[in-house]
Amino acid sequence: MSSSNQKIRWGVLGYARIAREAVIPAIQRSNNSVFHAIASRDTAKLAECRNKFNCPKAYASYEELLRDPDVDAVYIPLPNSLHREWTIKAAQHKKHVLCEKPIGLNSAECREMIKVCRENGVVFMEAFMYRYTDCTRKVLEILRSGVLGEIKFVHSAFRFLLNRPGCIKYQPELGGGSLYDVGCYPLNFTGMVVDELARIQAAATGKPVSAAAPGPLPDSISVQCVKEGGVDMIFSALMKYPTGLIASIHSGFNAQKQIESQIVGTKGVLQVPNTFLEEACNLTITVDGRVTQTIEVANSDRYRLEVEDFANAILQKRAPYFSMTETLRNMELMDRLFAACG
Repeated sequence: MSSSNQKIRWGVLGYARIAREAVIPAIQRSNNSVFHAIASRDTAKLAECRNKFNCPKAYASYEELLRDPDVDAVYIPLPNSLHREWTIKAAQHKKHVLCEKPIGLNSAECREMIKVCRENGVVFMEAFMYRYTDCTRKVLEILRSGVLGEIKFVHSAFRFLLNRPGCIKYQPELGGGSLYDVGCYPLNFTGMVVDELARIQAAATGKPVSAAAPGPLPDSISVQCVKEGGVDMIFSALMKYPTGLIASIHSGFNAQKQIESQIVGTKGVLQVPNTFLEEACNLTITVDGRVTQTIEVANSDRYRLEVEDFANAILQKRAPYFSMTETLRNMELMDRLFAACG
C-alpha cells in the first residue's frame, strides 16, 4: 500500500453469513476502506458476492487471495477451528488481520497468532464489534461516574435458540458450542468491567493508569454446562475475583433468546438490555427497586465503526481500540472454563 492511499483494500476469506450480512456492507459504508476481494471454494457463492457487492476480485482459494498484492487487510469469518491457520498465513503474506471471535480454540493458539503477526509487522484484532457501540460507551461512563457505588456483582448473558440442523455451531471439530460462539461476549464484558474498575481504583490512589492495563483474574471459578454431540448447548459460570467481586456469565443454544447484563453496586443497579447489539435502547439505574435514572442509548453502526478503527490503526500506524491484551485474557479464561466444564 502506498503512503498516498488513504483507503484500506480488504479481502474476505470465506463468504460466511456474518461476512455477507454485516462486515462486507460495513466495509462498503466505511470512509476509509474498500471491498477488493473475496475468496470461496464455492463458485456459486463467488458469483453471488460479485453480483451483490460488485467485488473487483474473486478467488477460488484463500491462498490466491493472500497472494494478491492489492489486498492490504483480510477479514476472517471462517469456522473457529480455522482462525489460527489462516491468520498465520495472512500475516506471513504481510496482510493485516481482523479475525472473528473467538480468536482461536485456546490461549496457546492465540499466543502463536499474536507472535506471528508481531514478527510480520501486521495489525491484528479480534472482532468484538459490540465494543464500538454507544451502549458500551455509556456503561463505561456510568462506571466512572461512581453513581453505582462499589461494584459487587456483574451478570451477563447471551443465549438464543439455535434451530439450524447441520450448523457448524454443533460441530466440535470446527470449534462449535455456545461458549465459543456467544459466551465469549459475556466473558469479555465482565473483563471490560473488571479492567475499568481497576483503572478507576488506580486513579483514585494516584497510581499511573494505563488504558491497556488489565484488571485482576478470578481466583476461583465454578461451572455448569450441558453438552450434546460434544459441544456445550448451555453454559453458566460463576467467577470470584480477589477484590471480592463475583461475576456470572451465561450462554446457550437450547432456550429462548436472552441478551442482557446487570452491574450491581452498593448504591445502585445498572440494567443493560441488548448488551451486544446496536439498536437504540434505554439503560436504567435502580435504587431500592425503583428506577431513579434512565440513560438513552443511540443506535450504533458497530461493524462500520469497527472496520474504520481497524483501518485507521493501519493508516496511522497505531494499535486498534480493542487490544490483544484483552483477547489473550479472554482465551486464558476460556481455557479455565472449558477445563472446569469437563
